[in-house]
Amino acid sequence: MVKLFPLNNSTKLFIISFLVLVLAKPNAAKSVVNFGARPDGRTDSTQAFQKAWSWACRSTRPVTLIVPHGKFVVRPMFFNGPCRKQVTLRIKGTIIGPSDYRVLARSSVWLMFYNINGLVINGGTLDARGHDFWSCRHRIGYCNNGAQSISFVSCKNVVLNGLKSLNSQKSHMSIKNCNKINLNHLTLRAPSGSPNTDGINVQHTNHFTIYGSLIKTGDDCIALGPGTQNAVINKIACGPGHGISIGSMGNSLREAGVENVVVSNVGFWKTTNGVRIKSWARPSNSFVRGITFRNLNMYNVYNPIIIDQKYCPNNQCPHQNSGVKISNIKYINVKGVSRTKEAIIFTCSPSNPCTGIKLKDVRLTFGNKPAISKCSYARGSSRGKVTPRSCLY
Repeated sequence: MVKLFPLNNSTKLFIISFLVLVLAKPNAAKSVVNFGARPDGRTDSTQAFQKAWSWACRSTRPVTLIVPHGKFVVRPMFFNGPCRKQVTLRIKGTIIGPSDYRVLARSSVWLMFYNINGLVINGGTLDARGHDFWSCRHRIGYCNNGAQSISFVSCKNVVLNGLKSLNSQKSHMSIKNCNKINLNHLTLRAPSGSPNTDGINVQHTNHFTIYGSLIKTGDDCIALGPGTQNAVINKIACGPGHGISIGSMGNSLREAGVENVVVSNVGFWKTTNGVRIKSWARPSNSFVRGITFRNLNMYNVYNPIIIDQKYCPNNQCPHQNSGVKISNIKYINVKGVSRTKEAIIFTCSPSNPCTGIKLKDVRLTFGNKPAISKCSYARGSSRGKVTPRSCLY
């Protein structure tokens, strides 16, 4: 007769953990090469990627889809949900656009992720090869729509780690109607002269975060548009580009506002703006409120701090008063060098003055000379050492 010894708690825990590991189904993993993709930089692998995504999205357990080393040519495509379980896309190689720029330019988006709950994208490079498109824009003006490189629409619980996007025809990334989007250690690059190559555009999205990223573009590094709530932007290097913007707001009479945003620990290098809030001068029920800009460094930046409620980029100005209500905006520990004498500009609406603007420990110079501030219909206060002297009332 076998004598059984009593098991202590540590032994029981070990046995349970071992059984969980043995009995649990491992994550399935397949390479896009298994579905016919070829990493030669010439073969069109769009259909293979589509088949691979269909397999991953139908899986009844979490899956990993691998893009191995090499260059994969992909035309515009949709990664549609809903998927049954979480999908992880592990990119080791480079996904490149077709050599004929018109293939992407005729579409508004290159890689579209739609209606997905639970997506992780790790590593890899996207290269839209936008040079020919930009060249056409400079020569002719209109060259089809141009494509955003990657877009997330109606998605939830999305995490991107270490993704690199190069040479987007237009925006590198757009995020719309999403919830819980977490971006880490991204690199977004396009030449300073490339038109409309925003880094990231966000609209109608709740709980958006970006951390530890490098953005060099020909337009806004990050633009938060109508309907953006609870956003955190932390540890970003921005420039060249147009800085970090909220807006443009007031495009329509009825429009969702932007609220609860923190922008912190950002360096701006030779950008055309630092942190900017912009709205059209026309009636609107929209708003911008509860915004904090903290720990910002300006390195030869035009317009380091600016609110512009007479935004009019193409000289087609409404010539009205902006209805967008701007309130409770904080600028804390902002320092550096402005390339414009007016380092702080608050141009607010005569019919809806800005309220609750707070400046604390702001130190901006115009090269080696003193800078100045300029205010119109801007109400608020200052604390600590603020240079140039505050013009708020």
